[in-house]
Amino acid sequence: MKDLTQQEWQEKLKKDKNAVILDVRTEEEVNEGYIPNALNIDIYKGQGFINEVEKLDKAKHYYIYCRSGKRSSQACTLLDQMGFSETYNLQGGFSEWEGEKAEK
Repeated sequence: MKDLTQQEWQEKLKKDKNAVILDVRTEEEVNEGYIPNALNIDIYKGQGFINEVEKLDKAKHYYIYCRSGKRSSQACTLLDQMGFSETYNLQGGFSEWEGEKAEK
């Protein structure tokens, strides 16, 4: 896992052809807005989260965020332990996100 500032995260994401954006927030939080093209898997679902993550391609690069950066840091650690090749945590999370946003 690498902790990236918002600027580093966006720059790296733009150049990465193998990138997947992973939002680990709750459905309620996602309904308030999200980063476009993000895949949402709620980390609070425990084993359900693990089961969903196991279906993902471990060779891809995961750019992970939550509201503040704590849950996404946990998710990065978990994915690393599961054998995912590259995980990036967005420092400050969505609450400090200044990039493009989408709403449901």
